[in-house]
Amino acid sequence: MKERRNIVIIFGALITLIIIGTIGYSHLLKVNFIDALYMTVITISTVGYTEVGKMTPEAKLFSIGVIFSGLGVAGYVFTSTVSLFLENDFKEAWRRRKMENRISQLTEHYILCGGGETGQSVIKQFKKSNVSFVVIEKNEERVHELLEEGILTIHGDATNEDILEKSRIKYAKGFISSLSSDADNVFTVLTARQMNKNLYIISRAIEKNSHEKLKKAGANNTVSPNEIGGSRMAALMIRPSIISFLEIITRAGDVILDLEDVVICKNSDVIGKSLKESKINERTGLIILAIKRSGSENIIFNPSADEILNIDDVIMVLGMESQVKELRKIACDSGVRDSFISTY
Repeated sequence: MKERRNIVIIFGALITLIIIGTIGYSHLLKVNFIDALYMTVITISTVGYTEVGKMTPEAKLFSIGVIFSGLGVAGYVFTSTVSLFLENDFKEAWRRRKMENRISQLTEHYILCGGGETGQSVIKQFKKSNVSFVVIEKNEERVHELLEEGILTIHGDATNEDILEKSRIKYAKGFISSLSSDADNVFTVLTARQMNKNLYIISRAIEKNSHEKLKKAGANNTVSPNEIGGSRMAALMIRPSIISFLEIITRAGDVILDLEDVVICKNSDVIGKSLKESKINERTGLIILAIKRSGSENIIFNPSADEILNIDDVIMVLGMESQVKELRKIACDSGVRDSFISTY
C-alpha cells in the first residue's frame, strides 16, 4: 500500500509539471495545445529541438524553471522507481534466504502440507503450542500471506519428493497432510513414509472410503473435518448440556484450559511412585484425567491415587498452560510429543 502511494505521488508530480508547462507555453508563445505540449516535453527532456515560437524573455525564464523542475522531477521519478523495485526484490530475496537458512537447521519439527482452511487451524495450534514447524503450500498468494505472518513456508507441490526434501523430512518427527484431494494426500503420505520410516503421519480424509487407503499408504491416523464437524453439530443439537459443560470447563471465563499429554521421562522424580506419593495435583493444580501405560494402547480413565507411574507412561491432564509446563518439568518432558490428545 505504501509503495503504491509513492508511485502515485511520483507520477502525479510529473503529470502536473507537464500540465503546467503546456498551459504556460500556450499562453506565453501563443501556440496551440499540441505545440505547447511538444515544447514542454522537449524542454523537460532537454533534447534541444527548435522552439515552436518566438522566445520572449518571459518564455525563456519560464523555460529555465521548467528545465530545472523537469530535471528534478524526472530524476526523482527514475531513481525512486528503480529504488522501489530493487528494494522490494532485495527485501524479498533477503527474507527468503533467511527463511531457507532457518529451515535448513530444523530438527524434531513438524511439517504441514497445505495451508488452506484446515491448515490454518493446524498452524494456529502449532503457534499456540510453540513448536517448530514448516508449511508446504502450492498457492503463491497463500505463500506470501504465510511469509508475512513470519511462518516458515516452502512454495511448492507437497507431492514432489524434492519439495519434501527441502522441508528436512528426514529430521522431522511429525507430518500432517492437509491437501485438497484424497489422491494428493495418499501420494504425499506414501512418499513421506518412504522418506522417513519413523515419521508420525496424520492425514486429512475427504471421502468415506479414504481412511483405509491413507493408512495403507503409511498414515498413523486420519482425520475427516467433515465428519468431525457433523458430529459436533449433532452433539450440539442432541446433547447441548454436555457440550456446554465441556466448553465451560475448558474455557473458564478468560482462562483457557488445555487437554494435554505429558510423558514421564528418564530422571523424573515421580518414576516408581503412585499418584498419591508424587503429589502431582498439589504441585501443579492439574486435573489428571487418564494414564496411558508405556507400550500399551489401553487407557486408564480417572486413575486411582494408587496407580504407579513408570517411565514412558503418558499422563493426560486438564489445566492451564503454566500448570502443564510445571508438570513437564517434573516429568522431565522436554517438549510436545506425538500427542493423541488435542485441545478441545
